[in-house]
Amino acid sequence: MKRYSIPKFWKMSKKGKKFAITPRPGPHKKTECIPLLVVIRNILNLGETSKEAKGIIKKGEILVDKKPRKDPKYPVGLMDVIEIPSAKKAYRVVIENQGLTLKEIKPEEANKKLCRIQNKTTVKSGVIQLNLHDGRNILTENNSYKPNDSVLIELPSQKILKHFKFEKGAPATIVSGRNLGTKGKIKEIKDRKTMMETSLVIIETTNGDIETIKDYVFVGEV
Repeated sequence: MKRYSIPKFWKMSKKGKKFAITPRPGPHKKTECIPLLVVIRNILNLGETSKEAKGIIKKGEILVDKKPRKDPKYPVGLMDVIEIPSAKKAYRVVIENQGLTLKEIKPEEANKKLCRIQNKTTVKSGVIQLNLHDGRNILTENNSYKPNDSVLIELPSQKILKHFKFEKGAPATIVSGRNLGTKGKIKEIKDRKTMMETSLVIIETTNGDIETIKDYVFVGEV
């Protein structure tokens, strides 16, 4: 990736070398993630150089969603949970007006993750497969889950702890567009009559109502 094109939330200088590390293809889009090396070196400041950060990562000392990740290019994205067991530190990837950032959480909170349901399909014997925003899939016999709803899951078991419906009154965060990072609750959903039109959502915030498209809204809270 050319250095001038890196997102601001990587917290890297755009000066210096022409190229920067590129996230490896994975559960999050290239423009919606941070390479694990950048998280360790530039955001958490656990290594002054790429070599030092890579050394920490390749030792398996960094967990993402309860799994050791040894690839410096591993893409870390929205709602992922990063743990450093040796330091007894844990962080959740959240979104603010500048983009993705890390929020420190208590180690005992690291076993929960909020995931948005992108879509669902029916597999063998009528079992429902929920396809989540971070690439994971969950099988269930409960057909009450719908696309754009969110589920709070337990890590690493993927047991569903709570279901947040995409409906009026639901807590919500805007995760894209000019109102990125704004939090509030759904006040109104304006469904469109045709498949070619995107539904609009009114988000009630402390600074007034905001209208955005359905795809930009992530419901639920941890």
